[in-house]
Amino acid sequence: MSNPLISILTPFKNTEQYLPECLESIQNQSYQNWELLIVDDHSNDKSYELVNTFAAHDKRIKLYKNKGNGIINALRLALSKSSGDYITRMDSDDIMHPEKLSMMLNDLQTHGKQHIALGLVKYFSDNGIGDGYAKYESWLNNLTQYGHNYTEIYKECVIPSPCWMLHRDDLLNCQDFIPERYPEDYDLTFRFYKNNIKCIPSNTVLHYWRDYSTRASRTDEHYAENHFLELKVDYFLELNYDAFRPLTIWGAGQKGKKVAQLLKTKHIPFIWICDNPKKIGKHIYDELLHNFQYLEDLKNPQSIVTVANAESQKEITSYFLEQEMVSMIDYFFFC
Repeated sequence: MSNPLISILTPFKNTEQYLPECLESIQNQSYQNWELLIVDDHSNDKSYELVNTFAAHDKRIKLYKNKGNGIINALRLALSKSSGDYITRMDSDDIMHPEKLSMMLNDLQTHGKQHIALGLVKYFSDNGIGDGYAKYESWLNNLTQYGHNYTEIYKECVIPSPCWMLHRDDLLNCQDFIPERYPEDYDLTFRFYKNNIKCIPSNTVLHYWRDYSTRASRTDEHYAENHFLELKVDYFLELNYDAFRPLTIWGAGQKGKKVAQLLKTKHIPFIWICDNPKKIGKHIYDELLHNFQYLEDLKNPQSIVTVANAESQKEITSYFLEQEMVSMIDYFFFC
């Protein structure tokens, strides 16, 4: 195998407390032919000075200041300064497994272009990991073990932003960080899916994902759930919606209502179904709610499912299987 350069793109903002562990985990990689393009996004702590000290002793660390604002502009700058044949991201508050770069590179060199290397992730926190994050970690890792990440792409982001690597040409073909759209990691994942970038299965934890109360994904308005639904609906209409088939929304809770509003705004016709007897027969946004069995009266329908309860999802999946409907063709879980 050759010894190509790997470019690591890392924006940071006020992560002085965590940067030393992050940078040391990069320096301690078994694969050493890398460059770190690390961009300060207007920190007001001592993060910049800390990274500058590391950069003074390691010429592979290249430090820049973001002239724009936000993570997308920082990533654009980092990519523009990079030279590697392979590109990966890293979050400034996380930790790499020592074999992360080596294992991902080996996977890509084995499978070639049009593939993305992944790894399992593990959350850690000084205050312990909540049940929601534990479930997300388990769900995400189960998909990654089989390379089936796209099969549930409309639920949540199925490729963790700091744990992927792919060939530069493939990233550029997916428009890298050009779209000004948040959440940027989920949007990029949809573009990987759109461009048929195949996921390479992984059974190894390669990334340690730090959780804490001021993490951007917890506090930044760009990561609010309403943005997720807008993103999901837009990509569904572009990539999976068949305008010649009737479309249904299953579920009339908060998410179902938001999806209905988005579809109505875009003038997309739909039929609303649910299994809540208190709502069946009533109107929401001038749309009549039908019993879910109304689905059987429709010819070759597609369904967006907005029901979040795990047990209900299992029952709904069983119902679809009885109707010989296929996931990601006939039905799509949006939560």
